[in-house]
Amino acid sequence: MDRMLVVVFDNETKAYEGERALLQLDAEGSVGVYAHAVLVKHADGSATIKQEDDYGPLGTLSGTALGFLIGLLGGPVGAAIGAGAGVIGGGFFDLNNARIGEDFIDDVTKVLLPNRVAVLAEIEEDWTTPVDTRMEAIGGTVFRRALSEVKHTIHEENVAAMKADQAQMKAEHAKAHADRKAKLQEKINKLDTKIQAQLQKAKDERAAAEKQAQAKVQVLKKKAAAAKAEAAKAHAV
Repeated sequence: MDRMLVVVFDNETKAYEGERALLQLDAEGSVGVYAHAVLVKHADGSATIKQEDDYGPLGTLSGTALGFLIGLLGGPVGAAIGAGAGVIGGGFFDLNNARIGEDFIDDVTKVLLPNRVAVLAEIEEDWTTPVDTRMEAIGGTVFRRALSEVKHTIHEENVAAMKADQAQMKAEHAKAHADRKAKLQEKINKLDTKIQAQLQKAKDERAAAEKQAQAKVQVLKKKAAAAKAEAAKAHAV
């Protein structure tokens, strides 16, 4: 099952130990880590990405579910995620893109207080004991949430509502006097622009979801190839 994982620690030393433990579990096959990052929450409430993975297709966090999660945790209105480490602040990321519930964000932010550090990861995990055991031993507080499927219901509902309004306006336009027709036509045109924007947003989200799915496959293939090469090397010795 694909999940979002957040483990909160009291300091950077423990967080990096937690990161190493997570990657060790990945190497052992207990979990699959698609992408991860270490986030430091500063005293003023801002946050910094101290470290992120370099797994290839998901190595850049921008546009990934993990990137959106970092945006939500990095400040009151979200974050601007760069390809490398940097200070988080500004921008807007919604929960649909992060593919997790608002209650999950609330639970994490109650613990991810100023001067604390979190290891965040998008993972594949069949059972929770390996991660929980290792992280709790280091002093980490573990949060996880299954990633929801990308939904387009909101866009569809918005488009349907706007089309209903547009249809009514067109009916009024057909019966209106000349002076009123111009004002109605302006409203009809504005609604049409909004409808097209909603349709494009839904299309973009579907494309992004497909791209992320393909990237995850490439991450797994890369890991499998590396493991095979390492096994061949060991056998040769």
